[in-house]
Amino acid sequence: MEGHIVITGATGVIGIELSRRLIARGEKVVVLARSAGSAKDKIPGAAGYLRWDADMDSGEWVSSVDGAKAVIHLAGKPLLDARWTEEHKKECYDSRIDSTRHMVSAISRAERKPEVFISASAIGYYGSFDECGDTAELDESGSEGGDFLARICIDWEKAAQPVTQYGVRLVLLRTGIVLSTRGGMLQKMITPFSFFLGGPVGSGKQCLSWIHIDDEIDCILAVLDDSRYQGAVNAVAPVPSTMSDFAHELGHVMGRPSLLPVPKLVVQVMLGEGADYAVKGQRVVPRALKQNGFVFRYPDLGAALKDLVSRNK
Repeated sequence: MEGHIVITGATGVIGIELSRRLIARGEKVVVLARSAGSAKDKIPGAAGYLRWDADMDSGEWVSSVDGAKAVIHLAGKPLLDARWTEEHKKECYDSRIDSTRHMVSAISRAERKPEVFISASAIGYYGSFDECGDTAELDESGSEGGDFLARICIDWEKAAQPVTQYGVRLVLLRTGIVLSTRGGMLQKMITPFSFFLGGPVGSGKQCLSWIHIDDEIDCILAVLDDSRYQGAVNAVAPVPSTMSDFAHELGHVMGRPSLLPVPKLVVQVMLGEGADYAVKGQRVVPRALKQNGFVFRYPDLGAALKDLVSRNK
């Protein structure tokens, strides 16, 4: 096969939407997933389905990289879907760094190397802050943070860097909070709001650098198709929001009050150490996207939430 696109993490919220969009525009997509059968059910019409996991450094999947137009690497264990134990933190770290190293190794061995390697990262790279006013707006030139999430992102990106030695264009996609009703923060917040129990998480003063799922997919397609994109790209909407404003806007869209904040103590019971990150944020802006003329479908939070909530009815 030649000219295809290899995707890891294809059965996640972003991966499913991306795979479907690529297939719809006529691309040959090869899906790498822990269960090829499950991936086929979720993403019909792909050119291939191969078993792959973060700790697999060999297997049939390795040959799929040869001749590919692009490799889009989205895999990684969800960070805030479980209570933070040392084991969970290690699994989250290893699933990102080890899988990236294995993919880079496969690319190094390929006779026909991909044109571009799009490797997921996150705005956690910049560190986490208690309030929006704690930091200036952070673009792609912003300094790296020093906490656990920052270390994951920093090492994740370092693991991807060697592909540039082989003439492969590298894009490090620093994604913010992706708004979708199929997973993530918005999905979790909709349920309590539905029962008139909604409100901001934590102090409400922390910054949320968010992006609508449709804009996230458009962003990935843009960096895939446009060779001007190299290095770090912040995948976030133009204007961050505070958690308080986000909750108020969600309540307004749903016709519900936003009166019952979720205290940090409650989040700590659920997440342990992870609560420190669930109630903090980053004030990040998409400089690279703006410079290259990217047009957001949903630059406004209210419009983004209205669209997504209407889809959920």
